[in-house]
Amino acid sequence: MFNQSWVRPSAAFLVWARKYPGRLLAERVDRDGSGFISVNELQQALSNGSWNPFNPETCRLMIGMFDKDKKGQITFQDFGALWKYVTDWQSCFRSFDKDNSGNIDKLELLSALQTFGYRLSMETVDNIVKKFDRGGQEKIYFDDFIQACVLLHNITSSFRQIDTDQDGIATIQYEQFINLVFSSSF
Repeated sequence: MFNQSWVRPSAAFLVWARKYPGRLLAERVDRDGSGFISVNELQQALSNGSWNPFNPETCRLMIGMFDKDKKGQITFQDFGALWKYVTDWQSCFRSFDKDNSGNIDKLELLSALQTFGYRLSMETVDNIVKKFDRGGQEKIYFDDFIQACVLLHNITSSFRQIDTDQDGIATIQYEQFINLVFSSSF
C-alpha cells in the first residue's frame, strides 16, 4: 500500500489548490493578507509526510531561492514558481523512495545522489543522512531531502569555484575556506 501522507500538503490545502488554482491558492496561503508569502505561512501550507509542517530551515532556504527582492517573503507569482519547484522535488523523491515508506534511507539517498551525478562514499552519504535525520531512524523526510540536495548542490558549486581544473581536489587556506562558507548560499 502506498503511503501518500508524505507527498502532499495538508488535505485542506489540497482542496483549495484544486478548487482555486493560481492566485487564489496563494491568497489562501497568505494568512495575514499582506500580499506576500512568509516562511511561516509556507511552512504551515506544506506537510513533509510525517504529519508535521515542513522543516523551517527548508522553508527559509526555498523562500530565499525565490525571493527576488531579498525581503524574506515571496510574491504570489514567486509562490507559483516555488510550488512547481516543490512538486518537481516531490516527483523526484517518490522515484527514489523505492519502498514507498515516505522517507529516504541511506541506500535510496545514495541511488538518488548517483543519479544526480555525485560520486560520494557511503561514509559521506551516512553523514548526510545523520545531518538531516530529525527522527533518529537513519531516514530523511521529503522536506529534509530537498534541503540536503539543495545544500549539496550549493556546496559543490562553491567548491568548484576553487577547484579550477575540476579534478575534485583543491588547495585552500583556512581564511579562504571561512570566506567561502560564509559567502555561500548554504
